[in-house]
Amino acid sequence: MSEKPAGADMPEEAVGSQVSPASQGASLPDMSPMSSMSAVWQSSPPGSIYDYIKVASFALGPDGRIAQWSERAAELLGLTAHQAIGKDPVEAFVPPEYQETGHRAVADILDGREWTGLVPYRSPRSPSGHGIAEVYVMPAQDENGKRSALCIAVDVSALRGLETDLASSQAVFGQSPLGFFLFGTDLRMLRVNERFAKVFGRPAEEYRGVTPHDLLPRGEADRLAAALRQVLDSGQTLTDMPLMGQTPGSTDRRRWSVSLYRLHSGSGRPIGIAGLATDVTGRRRAEQEAAGVRRNLALLNEAGARIGTSLDLETTARELLDVAVPQFCDLASVDLYQGLLSGDETPPGLADGSAELRRVAFASAVSDGPVAFGDICRVNTAEDPKPIQVGEVHRYPFNSLCAHALRTAQVRVVPGRDGSENLEFGAMLQSTLVVPMVARDTVVGLAQFSRTKGSEPFGERDRALAVELAARAAVSIDNARLYRREHERALILQRSLLPPGDPEAAGLDIACRYLPGNAATEVGGDWFDVIELPGHRTALVVGDVMGRGLRAAVAMGELRTAVRTLALLDLEPAEVLSALDEIALGLGTPGGSHAGARPGSRALARGGQAAEDSSDLTEVYLATCVYAVYDPVTRRCTFANAGHPPPVLVEPGENALLMEVPPGMPLGVGGEPFEEIEVELPDGALLALYTDGLVESRDHTLDEGLQALRSALDTPDGGNAAAGSLEDVCDHVLSTLDTHHGEDDIALLMARMQGLSAESVGDWHLPSAPQSVGRARELAREQLESWGLDGLVDTTELLVSELVTNALRYGEGEIRLRLLLDRTLVCEVWDGGLVQPRRRRARDTDEGGRGLQLVGLLSAGWGSRRTPLGKTVWFELALPDGQSSGPDSVEALLSLW
Repeated sequence: MSEKPAGADMPEEAVGSQVSPASQGASLPDMSPMSSMSAVWQSSPPGSIYDYIKVASFALGPDGRIAQWSERAAELLGLTAHQAIGKDPVEAFVPPEYQETGHRAVADILDGREWTGLVPYRSPRSPSGHGIAEVYVMPAQDENGKRSALCIAVDVSALRGLETDLASSQAVFGQSPLGFFLFGTDLRMLRVNERFAKVFGRPAEEYRGVTPHDLLPRGEADRLAAALRQVLDSGQTLTDMPLMGQTPGSTDRRRWSVSLYRLHSGSGRPIGIAGLATDVTGRRRAEQEAAGVRRNLALLNEAGARIGTSLDLETTARELLDVAVPQFCDLASVDLYQGLLSGDETPPGLADGSAELRRVAFASAVSDGPVAFGDICRVNTAEDPKPIQVGEVHRYPFNSLCAHALRTAQVRVVPGRDGSENLEFGAMLQSTLVVPMVARDTVVGLAQFSRTKGSEPFGERDRALAVELAARAAVSIDNARLYRREHERALILQRSLLPPGDPEAAGLDIACRYLPGNAATEVGGDWFDVIELPGHRTALVVGDVMGRGLRAAVAMGELRTAVRTLALLDLEPAEVLSALDEIALGLGTPGGSHAGARPGSRALARGGQAAEDSSDLTEVYLATCVYAVYDPVTRRCTFANAGHPPPVLVEPGENALLMEVPPGMPLGVGGEPFEEIEVELPDGALLALYTDGLVESRDHTLDEGLQALRSALDTPDGGNAAAGSLEDVCDHVLSTLDTHHGEDDIALLMARMQGLSAESVGDWHLPSAPQSVGRARELAREQLESWGLDGLVDTTELLVSELVTNALRYGEGEIRLRLLLDRTLVCEVWDGGLVQPRRRRARDTDEGGRGLQLVGLLSAGWGSRRTPLGKTVWFELALPDGQSSGPDSVEALLSLW
C-alpha cells in the first residue's frame, strides 16, 4: 500500500493520519439523561450516517493476507469473500503500479503501526476502472499473540458526495430568506437560521433546547406544541398556521405564519420536524385595512342609494341614521338648524354655533328610547339631565364641543367618560363622533355617532367615513332647502359674483373689498379681478356696469368672464378693452349681433336721441373698466382705461396722486380706439383701483370724493399708505369715506408692488446656432441648482432643449432664455420669429412633432405670446412641495407613442 498513491486527490498532510469525515457527519440519537437504560440497547432501523457513506471492514492475518471479509467490503471493492480471503490485499485490489508501495505499507502495519491514508483500488463499476478508498488500519493480535490488523475502508467519492450534500444543506439553511427551524422528536429546538432569529428577536445560539413555551404565550405555545406533535405522529404537512406573540424588548403584538413538515432519515425513520416562519404582521394589517375599506365602500354605496330619496328634511335625516345604525355605530342623532326647517334666511347665531337646533332623528341599536350621549354638551345639562327628545328645540353652549364643531365645521371626538361623571353616558359609550353636516360650504346641522363600550373606538378611517355620510345627507338636505327658497336664482348668482378672497400674484401684495349696494341680494354690476399671466405678470381689473340689480349683474358676469378669457390670450391692455367693447355692444341684441345697435349706443352715450322709432332700439349695456398689466421683472405697468375713474398711485415717501391715464370711452359705445400708457412703478409703491361708488354720492361731487380718497391714502393712522398693511389701509379708506350711502356698489382693489429680486431671475442671450441648445441646458441646470431646485433640473433641461430647438428651427435672430422663480418656476424662450407655435398630434411613423406634446405633458402650463420684436414661448412648473413628485419624464416620453 502507498501512503500517497499517484492520482490521489488528497493533500500530502492528509495521508497517513487523518480523521475520517464519517466521524464528523455522524449524529447520535438525542438521549436525555433521564432515559431508561433499555433505550440504550434499543435496536435502530437502518438509515444512519453509516448507511450513507457505506463503511466496509476486513481483517489481515499475521501473514499479511486477508483473514476476514465483510459483505460491505465485497460491495465496495467488488470481490466476494471467497475471492478475497487468503489473498494478499495488495495484489487483490491495488493496481499494479501501486503494489510495491502497498507491500511496504502492509509491512509497517504488521510491525504494529497505525495507518490512515488513501488507497487506490480496482473498481469494475467505475468508468476509469479504479477508485480511491480512505482506509484506517488498526494493529491487532490474534489468540496466539501474533500481529494482525483490523481495516475500515470508505469510498472517497461517497464522502465527497456527503460533504457536497452537507454544504448544500448548510447553504439552503443559512441563506434562506425565510425563517427556518428544526425541532427534535422530543419537541425541543435543535437549530434555527439567522432569518428565524431575526424574526423572533433573539440570537440564533439561544434557541437550542428551547420549547414552544419559551417562545410564545401559553395559549399560542400550546397550539404550536400540539401542531408539532400532530405533524410528528401523522407525517402530514401543516401550512400557514397563524401564531401571535411579542418579540423580546417590544410591546407590539406580532403575527407569524408557520408551516411544518416531518423530517425522515434515508430509511424513512422520523428524525424531527422542520418548519418555516414568516412575519406577516404587515400583511395582516394590510388585509384588515383592505377589509375595512371594502366595508366602508359598501356602506357608502348603500348610502348613495338610500340617502336623499326625497326633498323632505326630516326624511333625509332618518335615511342617514338607517344607514349608519347598526352598520357603522350603535347610536346616532341628527340636529338641524331651526331656521332652515322654518324656511327663514340664515338664522341669528349661526356663525358661532349658538343658534337654535331641532333634533329631527334618533336611532339606537342598544336602547328603546333617546339616550343622553353627546347631549352632555347642551345647555343646563347638569340641572336637566334628561336626554333630548326627537322634535325638541335646543341650543349648545358657546364653549361646548358641539358648538365648536358647528363654528369650525371640523369633526370632534368625545371620548368615553367615567361612570362617576355621568352614570348613563360613562357606563354605555366608548366614544362619540360630533360631525358637522356641511353642504356647499354651509353648516346645516350636526350629526352624532356613538359606539358602546366593547366596540372598537373610532379611528381616522371612521372619521373620514362619518364626514362622508354626513356630507351626503347634508347635500340632500341643502338641496331640499334650496328647492324651497324663493330667491334661489338670485343667491346662486350672488355666490358666483362674490369677489375672490385673498388673491395672490407674483411680485404683488393684494387686498380687496366689495360692498354691495343692496345688502339683501348682494347682486350688482361692480367687479374686480386679479388674473395671473405668463411670465409672472399680473392683470388687475376693476369694472362697473351701469345700472343696478340682476340685469346689471348678468352683464357684469359676461364681461368679467370675457376679460378673463381675453387676458389668457395675452393681448395688450388696449386690445383687451377693444374686444370688450365689441362684446358689450352685442350683449343687448338678439343672438349677440351688434351691427344695428352701434348707432343707437353711440347716441345714448352722448345723451342724444337713438331713433324716432323706439321699438327698433335694442337694450344698451354700458360699462367702465380699467385694465392694468404689471411685470414684476421690469417693474413696469401698462394701463388702459374705458371711461373709468383714474387709478391712484402712492409711492414710498410721496403723496397720493391720480394717474394720468387716457380715460377713453365706456365699453358698449363702440368705434373709439383705446390708448395705453406704460409706467415704471418702484418697489413699495401702492396702486389703488376702485369703482365710482367709493368716491361719488349725492352728498358730494366726484372731485371731492377723489380728493377724500387721496387724503385717506396719504394719512392712514398718521402715516403714508405705502408703508402700512394693505388690509389696514383698505379698512381705513372704507371707514374714512362715506361707504354706507347705499346708492351704488363699491369695489376696491389695492396692490403693493414688490417686484422680483435679481436673484429670482435668470436672463441670457444666445446666438442662433446649434450649440445654443446645449448651452441653454447648462445655464438652466446651473440656475436651478443655485436655487436649490434639483428636483426640477431634469424636466427643465428637457423642456428648455425643446423650446430652444424650436426657436432655432422655426424662429429668427438671437435667442433669449429667461427663468423666473416665484410661487412657480417659469421659463421663457424669446426669438424674432412671428409664427406662433402650434401643438399637433404626431403620427406613429413621424420622427418629430412631439416637442410641444412633451412640453404640455411635463409642465403645469405652456403657451406663447407676441412681443414687439417677435414672440415668446413659455412653460410653467410647480415647485416641489416635499410630498408629491412631479410628472415622470420617462412616462411622458413613452406616452407619446
